[in-house]
Amino acid sequence: MPTMQLEVMKMREEQSKKPSQQKSKNPKKPWFWPLVYAGFSVAFVGMIWGYNVYVSDDSAEESEWTDASNPDKVAIETNAKAESMKYPFKEAMLDNVEIVQHYYDLEADEATREKSLLVFDQTYVASTGVSLTMNNEPFEVVAALSGKVEAVNVDPFLGDEIVISHANGMQTKYRSVAGILVKAGDEVEQGQALGTAAENEWNPTAGIHLQFEVLENGVLVNPESLLAF
Repeated sequence: MPTMQLEVMKMREEQSKKPSQQKSKNPKKPWFWPLVYAGFSVAFVGMIWGYNVYVSDDSAEESEWTDASNPDKVAIETNAKAESMKYPFKEAMLDNVEIVQHYYDLEADEATREKSLLVFDQTYVASTGVSLTMNNEPFEVVAALSGKVEAVNVDPFLGDEIVISHANGMQTKYRSVAGILVKAGDEVEQGQALGTAAENEWNPTAGIHLQFEVLENGVLVNPESLLAF
């Protein structure tokens, strides 16, 4: 074999034993892309968390500002949580007001149950509240608890009605009321005047009276178990 060919073969063998330049310049890094993805994930989660914190703080500040802008509402709600229900008339009238019809309670004595029935169109109907009268004369009707007026229902037959919701979850209804002084959406304080007791066609035998009802979590309850001064 010629000397030239031997030298070429020798050079090729030496060249094959040397590491590739390209490989040395671009070594494989299996951890590189996972690390990049993990970095992007951490950054994304951080952005979401920061946004939620910002929105929550902003909402809390807005809520505080809204409540602070209406101090009357805050005071009424705070007072209502600590209030005990009172009669829906002024305390000075206590000796003159009487109950002409009681709430129909199955556990009450016979005389009370008898006085809890209304007669309409020759039919007995159980009373769902108490009917209060003052010698068949008009008297001022007041809020038994602080709260918000949910509705004012005008009904010449049953008698005009005021519905008030309270912070303790209760609701009071004042029916057979004339000259109503409040409207839906009004915030009222305990003892605030609502109107005047009147007559209605549904219960004419009671004369001028107030039909007062109490609901607890949407269920009618006996007002006499709650009323006091």
